[in-house]
Amino acid sequence: MTRDAPAPGVTLREVEDADLPLFFAMMRDPVATRMAAFTPEDPGDREGFDAHWRRIRAPECTDVLRTVLADGRVAGMTALYGPVPGEREVTYWVDRALWGRGIATRALRALLALVPDERPVRASAAADNAGSLRVLRACGFEVTGTGTSHANARGGPTAELHLVLR
Repeated sequence: MTRDAPAPGVTLREVEDADLPLFFAMMRDPVATRMAAFTPEDPGDREGFDAHWRRIRAPECTDVLRTVLADGRVAGMTALYGPVPGEREVTYWVDRALWGRGIATRALRALLALVPDERPVRASAAADNAGSLRVLRACGFEVTGTGTSHANARGGPTAELHLVLR
């Protein structure tokens, strides 16, 4: 697929076991991890990745996890996570080969439509991650503050923006 290709149809579905190896591969892309900034310490740690997904897919976990499909093919994931209503956050990851096609925006809108009573919803992004900030703003998030956090993918402190959807 090229960035000039028509925007694919985007749908969400429950995460399946077969999605996890695809997510793992996407989340190891060095360009994507650097852009995302706030990633696991070792993106190549498959055991840690699997343990994380076992925890967040456990029946007692209240996270809302979805696989993002573009034209029926796995394109990434999106989630609403956190135990405290009003403080829950969104996240998303789209395969870098599909960036710039509106997939993350449509996926996040679809996720938010699944949880209309979950407001406010929070998000954060590296201050220089223009693509992610564009997605969040297109979905109605507004910047509420700034900060600096350690970004594993960048090996040090990184400026970030905090956003909220009310």
